[in-house]
Amino acid sequence: MTESRPALGVGMVGYAFMGRVHSQAWRSVAAVFDVPRPAMAVLSGRSAERTAEAADTLGWAAVETDWKRLIERDDVQIVDICTPGDSHAEIAIAALAAGKHVICEKPLANTVAEAEAMTAAAKEAAARGVRSMVAFNYRRVPAIALARRFVAEGRLGEIRHVRAQYLQDWIVDPEFPLVWRLQKDKAGSGALGDIGAHIIDTAQFIVGRNLTGVTALTETFVKERPLAEGSSGLVGQGGGGEKGEVTVDDAALFIGRFEGGALASFEATRFATGRKNALRIEINGSAGSLSFDFEAMNELWFYDAAESDAGFRRVLVTESDHPYVGAWWPPGHGLGYEHTFVHEVKDFLEAIAAGTDPTPSFEDGLQVQRVLAAVEESAAAGSRFTSVEV
Repeated sequence: MTESRPALGVGMVGYAFMGRVHSQAWRSVAAVFDVPRPAMAVLSGRSAERTAEAADTLGWAAVETDWKRLIERDDVQIVDICTPGDSHAEIAIAALAAGKHVICEKPLANTVAEAEAMTAAAKEAAARGVRSMVAFNYRRVPAIALARRFVAEGRLGEIRHVRAQYLQDWIVDPEFPLVWRLQKDKAGSGALGDIGAHIIDTAQFIVGRNLTGVTALTETFVKERPLAEGSSGLVGQGGGGEKGEVTVDDAALFIGRFEGGALASFEATRFATGRKNALRIEINGSAGSLSFDFEAMNELWFYDAAESDAGFRRVLVTESDHPYVGAWWPPGHGLGYEHTFVHEVKDFLEAIAAGTDPTPSFEDGLQVQRVLAAVEESAAAGSRFTSVEV
């Protein structure tokens, strides 16, 4: 490891589910990869008591209850945004204006207008050497990065079909409380933005092309839920008593067309009973196919049409020449969910050190936001085909 480089101070806003996994990444990255060592300088949250408890548990040196004070601190060079989507734009734009590098959780914002403002701020900051990235962590799954390599090398030939699903079941119970992820003013949308954004980005990343138009359906199966007394990650406290309206989708289903003509189908739902975190993607090309399921995240299934009698074969993505894997364990020793975030901050730190713009950029996040908006517009218009704004 290189120790001569000065540490980059990180200030993180938010300490719940995403804050926990991001903290794990900041703690671990320099122990595994040769990157500028991050210093976990300060954690920001609204409750002084809860933020102090989280800082002590997660390893942060100091606490602020106002994110604006976090941005003003001299010991903070990177701002990590792990808050609900309704605050992403304000925090990111302020941090970039203050000369802080920014990594922001997905989706980039709650609206296209917010995402456009964030992208404009990021472009202006980049001209001053200030870097920004949106945190689509599934790009950093070694098997997904390997799938991207296969497509880029032409091993699938001409891409014709893309099928993507993200299936969860954590709100199947109608008595699950009305947490912030079920409120449009805080979350922007439901399953569409929360997990649909992931499969949109993942599919476009692997294929190397963008969606140009969609035809969509959305549905809210449980219209009202008990008011929540609190929430942590995907767990809510409350239940019973007074109820409130669910103002986001529970599921989104849409078909689309990629640049170049490939056809696609996408499904995002938090009502797939028995499915916990099944991000699945299959891509069919003229020369081969590949298939992936995050519930078996160390495996990529590949079919080579030149070996038509062989069928799909399993690639165990744990070899040292596979993306990211060589820094970790011996072959056959699999990685987990948390490692995707270590890879994410590793790539971000490397870009900062090299003076290059990391990916996915805020512009990439804006493009995903435009797909989400087209899906909502199509669903509201009776599934009318809707072009994705360019």
